[in-house]
Amino acid sequence: MTNNLLQRLSTQQDQLNRSERKVVQVIVADPQTATRMSIAALAELAKVSEPTVNRMCRSFGLKGYPDFKMELAQSMARGMPYVSQTVNQNDTAAQYTDKIFTSTMASLDTAKQQIDSKVIERAVDYLSQAQQICFFGMGASGAVAHDALHKFFRFNIPVVAHNDSLMMRMTAAACKRGDVLVLLSFTGRTKEMVEVARIGRSAGAVVIAITQIGSSLAEEASLVLGVESPEDTDVYMPMQSRMIQLTLIDVLATGVILRRGEDFHGHLKTIKQSLATTRLSVTKEQ
Repeated sequence: MTNNLLQRLSTQQDQLNRSERKVVQVIVADPQTATRMSIAALAELAKVSEPTVNRMCRSFGLKGYPDFKMELAQSMARGMPYVSQTVNQNDTAAQYTDKIFTSTMASLDTAKQQIDSKVIERAVDYLSQAQQICFFGMGASGAVAHDALHKFFRFNIPVVAHNDSLMMRMTAAACKRGDVLVLLSFTGRTKEMVEVARIGRSAGAVVIAITQIGSSLAEEASLVLGVESPEDTDVYMPMQSRMIQLTLIDVLATGVILRRGEDFHGHLKTIKQSLATTRLSVTKEQ
């Protein structure tokens, strides 16, 4: 788990009660200003009592508000902060465009810091030696699973992708030792995905989960590429989480290519050249 307080505030709000959540939302909306506010000012802005602010601080393992402000300031000084840029109903096009780009760049930067290169190496080992690879995801993660299929089919390894829960269950049950399942889930709490992971492991497959650390899906996986994203998917579409998943798929695909060595590059080039006749030639304007 990350030690960055600002990121923890963004990702762990659901674990707090309603009053404490209101305090956190005020802080995350403008952390720079929050570091300069008195406890009374923060309580008034959040429309809660001062004891509520102190309880929120203790929920994050800090003794009180002074310690909280110091940790928050240090968190912001450690690099690009993972600030949730909440889109509001009255935002202009310029405002919501800026928020989405800023949040996405911040989420990718934080995900990069979270990823353990040794876990990436282990995942590449499993994928490079797989007899078959199955990418599973539902909703927005289902689109990422099909993007993974588009990349991995080039590696001379049998690959499938499913976003239907029944197909995932049947495919997982038919797996055998040497097969690898890659399960994509933002929350890691989708019942069907957790059950599919359990079925796949019982069948002898290796289960790689790209999901939140400590989630139910993570507990069922053989290997976890854990990332956190403070994304509110209750109202708006999944955005940052999908970009993180897509980037991790690119990382894994690149790892497999490099593991195959330079001799494999000719095979990839042949596939690429097969598309040459499907494209219109570029003509220069006179």
